[in-house]
Amino acid sequence: MNKTSAEKILTVLNTQYPHTEDTMNFLEFETPFQCLILTILSAQTTDKTVNGLRGELFSRYPDAAALACAKQEDVERIIHPAGFYHAKAKNIIMASRALAERFGGDVPQTIEELTTLPGVGRKTANIVTNHAYHKVLGIAVDTHVKRLSIRLGFTENTEPEKIEQDLMQLFDKDWWGHINYLLISHCRAVCDARHPACEACVIRRMCGWWKGSGNPGESKEQEKRP
Repeated sequence: MNKTSAEKILTVLNTQYPHTEDTMNFLEFETPFQCLILTILSAQTTDKTVNGLRGELFSRYPDAAALACAKQEDVERIIHPAGFYHAKAKNIIMASRALAERFGGDVPQTIEELTTLPGVGRKTANIVTNHAYHKVLGIAVDTHVKRLSIRLGFTENTEPEKIEQDLMQLFDKDWWGHINYLLISHCRAVCDARHPACEACVIRRMCGWWKGSGNPGESKEQEKRP
């Protein structure tokens, strides 16, 4: 897909899902530290579940120094609903220790430094730099962004880092900070993994997957036309 066609799709989605720089966060955080920890916890669970943990977690462990000294079993009890709680508890404690020991308790503002922390890959690092610091250094690619990028024809790759590079080459940097929010919003509202609501999709006529799958829903739409 060429840049003009790709940016036309984002323009439509930008109208469909209006937002500001401060309202495109799915996680409810107040500090960069909270953003980092919640993002690590959000892997393979819902934002609603993670947001429900923040009150108890951060009232007990408000900063990196406090969480670095936590007992893993205590943290596991709090974050249990998020799933994979053994690994996640270990990662957020170890990440907090790294912050306390190497960064003075502050969350770093670069992808390179963030990805040295336990449990932090490029997706998490991109979310933290973009949402916590309003620095657009890359594009966070999660399962939603991956699915829709492939369906729309933005990429032919399946590895998140390669998809990120494809998106960065396809779109001007002005779009980078919005792509994650727009694609996730559309996946949650319309483009479900198993049962996409193509008949309700505002970008279906520009979608490579829709064009190549027999135009699902098109026959019903035509039946309604006079």
